[in-house]
Amino acid sequence: MQRAPHHRSRSRRGITVALLAGAMAASLLGGTAATANQAPVSTAKALDLPSPPGGSNVKVLVYYASATEESPVVNAGIEAIEAIGQTSPAGKRFKTEATADGSVFTNANKLGKYNAVVFLTGGGDVLDPDQEAGLESYVEAGGGFLGIHDAANTEPYSDWFTGLIGARPAASAPPAVQRATVEVGDRIHPATKDLPLEWKRSDQWFNWATNPTGSVHTVAKVRESTYKPGTGANGADHPVSWCRDYDGGRSFYTAMGGTADSYSETDFRDHLRGALQWTTRLSRADCKATIDANYTAERVTQPNQPDQQDQIGEPHGMTIMPDGRVIYIGRGGGAANAPVVTDWNDPNVGKGIGQIHIYDPKTKKVTLAGSLTVFGNKGGGDELVKVEEGLLGITLDPNFATNGWVYVYYSPFSEIDRDTQIGQRRVARFTLNPTTDKLDMTSEKVLLQWPAQIHSCCHAGGGMAFDSKGNLYIAVGDNNSSQFSDGYSGNNPEPNYKGVSFADARRTAGNTNNLNGKILRIHPEQDGTYTLPEGNLFTGKETAEGGGKTRGEIYVMGVRNPARISIDKKTDTLYAGWVGPDAGEPSTTWGPAKYDTFSVITHAGNHGWPYCMGNKQPYRDRNLPDPTKPLGWYDCDHLKNESPNNDGLVNIPPAEANNIWYSPQGGAPDYPRNADGVPSYDPTQATYLLPWLKGGGQATMDGPVYRFDPTVKSSVKWPEYWDGKWFVGDFYDATNPRHAVQMDPKNAGAGGLPVSADSLRKIIPVGAGGIRNLMDWKFAPDGSLYVLDYGRGFFNSDKDSALWHITYKGGAPTPAAKDLARKAAQ
Repeated sequence: MQRAPHHRSRSRRGITVALLAGAMAASLLGGTAATANQAPVSTAKALDLPSPPGGSNVKVLVYYASATEESPVVNAGIEAIEAIGQTSPAGKRFKTEATADGSVFTNANKLGKYNAVVFLTGGGDVLDPDQEAGLESYVEAGGGFLGIHDAANTEPYSDWFTGLIGARPAASAPPAVQRATVEVGDRIHPATKDLPLEWKRSDQWFNWATNPTGSVHTVAKVRESTYKPGTGANGADHPVSWCRDYDGGRSFYTAMGGTADSYSETDFRDHLRGALQWTTRLSRADCKATIDANYTAERVTQPNQPDQQDQIGEPHGMTIMPDGRVIYIGRGGGAANAPVVTDWNDPNVGKGIGQIHIYDPKTKKVTLAGSLTVFGNKGGGDELVKVEEGLLGITLDPNFATNGWVYVYYSPFSEIDRDTQIGQRRVARFTLNPTTDKLDMTSEKVLLQWPAQIHSCCHAGGGMAFDSKGNLYIAVGDNNSSQFSDGYSGNNPEPNYKGVSFADARRTAGNTNNLNGKILRIHPEQDGTYTLPEGNLFTGKETAEGGGKTRGEIYVMGVRNPARISIDKKTDTLYAGWVGPDAGEPSTTWGPAKYDTFSVITHAGNHGWPYCMGNKQPYRDRNLPDPTKPLGWYDCDHLKNESPNNDGLVNIPPAEANNIWYSPQGGAPDYPRNADGVPSYDPTQATYLLPWLKGGGQATMDGPVYRFDPTVKSSVKWPEYWDGKWFVGDFYDATNPRHAVQMDPKNAGAGGLPVSADSLRKIIPVGAGGIRNLMDWKFAPDGSLYVLDYGRGFFNSDKDSALWHITYKGGAPTPAAKDLARKAAQ
């Protein structure tokens, strides 16, 4: 086994030496030094131990000494560990020996025979300096360590032991035994892979003086909302079991096991069994995946030349080729301070250039592959000035490697009508020359085109993705302003331009006969046309209410601004996020505050906007002749579109529940409901179901579901821990989400909440010098992650607009295969 370089910390031995030196100096100066509880100076040399310790006749030492009264869990713990060793599968069995005699740690012959040491200790000093030195030597030689519950209170003056454990309990006494829910986030480690996702059990729950998240690999957390954590609570991120490779060896710690009854639980024994398989070298495991220092974030594109966009346009999306080259698009805003035309009398109003760049990681060079003349460059301002149209989305044909086809979603400048202020949204196909990295702009095949009002901003969407059946999903914004509804439901039917409403999302997102505010699903054909797959929300041939009131391209209706979507390549499940309206707080008159939303979508449906949000929380209806007057609450299960601007069905599909929603107040706000199911919307009555999450200025950016591929030979791919986790983020980096969440597949498609969430804020760094405005993120074929940073302005590119690359450098699981205690074990 390779022994990690060891830089000895100021452990208790060092402190002892310092104290004695201080005592001598004080004596010479005539002063008095404190002498209470001073340990003698250690003269021990490092033990000569086999590396790694232990052999194929696997042995585990349980050490149960205590400086105070012996813990009542000792007997139960020893019996459980002994039973685990005897009843594990044949290739994973071991022998157990127990002692409270610390001299074992100064006896190289004895200590070297153990594959792992378990500390079932009580608090205080249980090792003298020579014995602690022996334990250090044992770990340095590649030994395994398992600490259980009160082991975190052991050796309180040793920095080295603090590092071995990973964290120390807070000064406040642990609360009484309570039942709580443990979130089991690591579905790969042998200690947790077979445990319930949500593990309900009783124990004593420590709070941590310093939260170890980011410096250890957390395999399980305790959910503080399910018990009373008392003084010193750690909040939504409260690790309870973790591991890491430490000082040449392997360390696993669980804060559970504080009651004797714990050791008779089948699940807790399975937890200990898996921890012992890794620490004894009977199994390999990854204990590095969530340690922040194991990742590198690098900006890979350079700032544009002055007044140019040679490296990057106004970032708005990306896709990645099978060979790892990254294609990313600029929406159409120019360089910072470039002039814009906003006067509708000017024939160049809103004219912009949407760029398509390619970054080659092999050469580190950027190529401009092509440009489209788009409508969408009007700069900032209010919603009757600015515009979000332009080059909005890009994805590759499933057979791109052989046909070179690239699909884009954009707003062609050539199609705008300045009189009616109506434009077109278009999905088209181009062919890329793989040798030159240039798009053949004459190869365009227009698959689908539909109208959108361009008198007012906003919400164009832009996400695009293929499933395994060759179906193309297109995320389309609702083409609507909520400015005229005070930031609540965008359902004001009155504002219009030449008869076309621009403030009533019932005309678009809530309309079964309009392609805006939807996620479309079509099947592109070889000739540049498309067909409709089975299973969409409508066929387009419905005869209800006189017929002619549905569009067969609609897979999902009721979304506001779905800038990003993704398809899980293992399950074909659609994941989406969309931006909510602008109300800063809930209203007892009009409904919920702005909710940004993420949803796992397993079937065609209506996801609520502008009628309902979150977990089916309704808005208040309004209509002519007086839109300022609140009418009845929408019934999320029996929706009707009674807008005068609706040309689709009146009776529309019921609202589906969503998985994640958040507001400036917190994550997943929920309220008591009356007999009709209407929430109180009283902030003092709110419950926040996802306490790890909070908004403010907010704009969802849905990310991928990571899939680990063991066949890919890559030194930078993210580890298997992240397999199946869904990456959810926000454009902003304040308190906003930048997490990987674990969903329960049993209820994810029905609006189930995430089981657990890992913060990515230090791996995908926030703040100055980091990725402050996340615009898109995707995994490359080599398992590394690319992220687009929009920049610090709006409607243009600037010096911070960039493509970033996030790579893993933690290495393979441990121990190395050659160091397994039994070579057949894995």
